Amino acid sequence: MFHRRRVLELLTIAACLSAALVSSVPAEDSPKEQVAGKELWSVGVSRAVITPEKSVWLAGYGSKRAPDGKLHDLWMKALALRDTGGRTAVLITSDFQGVPKVMSDRVFAQLKEKYQLERTHVIFTFSHNHCGPRLGDDLIDYYIVEEEQEKLVAEYTDQMVSATVQLVGDALQAMAPASIQIGSGKATFAVNRRNNREADIPTLMEAGTPLVGPVDHSVPVLTVTRPDGKLEAVLFGYACHPTTLSFMTWCGDYPGFAQVEIEKAHPGTTAMFVNTCGGDQNPLPRRKVELCEKYGHMLAVGVEEAIKQPLKPVQPKLTTAFELVDLPYLKVISREELTVLTKDANEIKARWATRLLKKLDDGATFESAYPYPIHAWRLGDEMLLIGMGAETVVDYALRFKAEYGPGTWVCGYADDMISYIPSRRVWEEGGYEGGFNLYEYGRPAFRWEGGIEDRIAASVHKLVEQVKDTR
Repeated sequence: MFHRRRVLELLTIAACLSAALVSSVPAEDSPKEQVAGKELWSVGVSRAVITPEKSVWLAGYGSKRAPDGKLHDLWMKALALRDTGGRTAVLITSDFQGVPKVMSDRVFAQLKEKYQLERTHVIFTFSHNHCGPRLGDDLIDYYIVEEEQEKLVAEYTDQMVSATVQLVGDALQAMAPASIQIGSGKATFAVNRRNNREADIPTLMEAGTPLVGPVDHSVPVLTVTRPDGKLEAVLFGYACHPTTLSFMTWCGDYPGFAQVEIEKAHPGTTAMFVNTCGGDQNPLPRRKVELCEKYGHMLAVGVEEAIKQPLKPVQPKLTTAFELVDLPYLKVISREELTVLTKDANEIKARWATRLLKKLDDGATFESAYPYPIHAWRLGDEMLLIGMGAETVVDYALRFKAEYGPGTWVCGYADDMISYIPSRRVWEEGGYEGGFNLYEYGRPAFRWEGGIEDRIAASVHKLVEQVKDTR
C-alpha cells in the first residue's frame, strides 16, 4: 500500500515539474516557430472589402464617373512579416487608383501610435486601378467641383483610413508560423505605350510584327505556406497600367480578375497584387470586359507557372530602410502664369490654376521640390524589395533588377500617388510621362527637373546598402 502510494506521489511530482518546465519557456524561444529544426517566419494575412457603399465617383480619366454597379468587389489586403529576431514589416495592397499623401500620412501616423510601426516598417501600395474610387485630393483637378461629391469623397477617405489601420491590426493579430518562398513567371500583354500607337496594335499583332520599346513581362511571385502545407497567401506583381476598362462599374481591372482566379484555384488563399513599374505600360488592345478577363487569366497563369516550379526558400531575416528624398521641379509656377491659365481651354488646367491661385491668395507658398518616398526591404539573403512612390516608368525596374540581381522586386505605386516619375531617358524624350503634365496631379509646376533619376538612384543605393545583412 505504502509502495503504491509512493509511486503515485512521485508521478504527480514529475508531472508538475514537467508542466513547470514547459510553461517557463519564453514565447520567442518556443519550438512552435520551427518545423523539423527549421526556423520559420511569423506571418499574418488580412483582407477587407473597400467597395464604396455610396456614389463616390470612379477615379481617373479626367471626367465625372458615377458608379453604375460592380463586376466584383474591390479589396485591400495586408501581409505582416516578422523574422526570428522580432523585426516586423507590413505590406498593404489595394485596388485603389491612387492613395494621396493626405490619406497615407494619416495612416502611417496612426500605425505608429497604435502598433509602434515606423514608416520604414510599412509600404502602402495601390494597383492604380481606374475602376476604383476617388480618395482625398488625389487628381483633385480632374473633376468638376460638386459639393455633395466632395463630402462623399471626404467621408469615404476617412472610412478608408480607419479600415487600413484595422486591416494592419488584423494582420498582426493573425501572425503564425509560415515559410516564405519566391519565384517568377511571365505574362506578355503589357505594351510600351510610348513606342506603339494604340490604334496600330491589332494590325501589328495580326501581322506578327514585333512591338517595340522597353517592357518588363516578369511576374515576381512570393508564397506564404503554413507548416501543415496550407498555401496562406500569394503575392505577385506586374508592370502595367490597370486601364483595360474605362466604364462606370466597380472592379479591379485585370489585377482584380487575376486575384479572383488565383483564389478560386486555391480555396482559402489570399492573392495580393503589386504594380511594379508600369507607368509607361498599357494592356493593349483594351476597352472590353472580355479582354480584361483575358489579361487577368494570363497573369494568373504566369503566377501558377511560377508556383509549379521549384521555389526558392527565403530565410526568416528582415531588415528595412526608408527615406524621403526631395525631387525638384524644373520651375515653380508663378502667380502671373496662373492668372492667365485660369481661362485656359483645357478644363483640368483651368481648375488647377484657379485652385493654386486661391492658395496663393490665402497666403500659401509653393515648395520647389516634392518629398518622394523610397523603401528597401531585405528578406533573408534571397529577396530585395524596393518600393517607390507614384507612377514609375519601366526603366527603374529594369535598371535596379540589373544592378541588384535575382530576387529583386521593384515596385512603384507605393505610399503616395504623386505623378509620373520619368527616367532620364523618358524625360529627355518628353511626351506624356516625361513632359509638362505635372499640373494634372496638382503639383505647382509643369515638369520635374531632369536629374530626378539620379537622385532616386542615389537614395536607392544608400538604402540597399543599409539593409545588407550584417548579422
